[in-house]
Amino acid sequence: MRLIALLTAATFVLIGCGQGPQRTWAPDDVVARAAFSPEEPPSVTLYTMISNDTGAGGHSALMINGSQRVLYDPAGSWNHPAAPERNDLHFGFTEWMRSFYLDYHARTTYHVVVQKKELSLEQANALIASAQEQGAAPKAYCTRYNSSALRRVPGFESLGTTWFPVKLMERFAELPGVETTTVYDDDPAYNRTMLEAGIVPVPADIFTTAN
Repeated sequence: MRLIALLTAATFVLIGCGQGPQRTWAPDDVVARAAFSPEEPPSVTLYTMISNDTGAGGHSALMINGSQRVLYDPAGSWNHPAAPERNDLHFGFTEWMRSFYLDYHARTTYHVVVQKKELSLEQANALIASAQEQGAAPKAYCTRYNSSALRRVPGFESLGTTWFPVKLMERFAELPGVETTTVYDDDPAYNRTMLEAGIVPVPADIFTTAN
């Protein structure tokens, strides 16, 4: 069992849960300037990256729309200067950044399952606070931290805590009111060039299907 656990953790590191703990802390003024609040109901969106070859989960993250919209991406490798970070919590997560994030993860080897659930404003802000309290995640702890942040918020207790992206995705799907889409792309398997180039590509080739 220990060997299986180690191999699973190694898979997460290679795919998307390979960063952290980064302990990045953007200054107050930078975070304040970046704050973004879309004109839509409060919600949480669970992103799960799934291997096109094996069906195994490689990474998970949460987009939380409360008093502002943030991305909680524990141990994630995505970043952008216009979305300042505080220990795995990215602020200024605009529609542009959301598209960039999906384009970064959806590629020839992985697709992204997108599960959205509307919340009360109190729930959404409680989830942001729960994510903030956890600090930076160690390598391979992405889903452990996401599930822990969720289960502390009223309405998500049934999710429990898990290490496995697909397990969290399946449990999340059982919650009432969840809307699911799947994002595919034909970008190359090596996606770090997007960040290394320092530009945000236009994800015109991304397409989604409703489940």
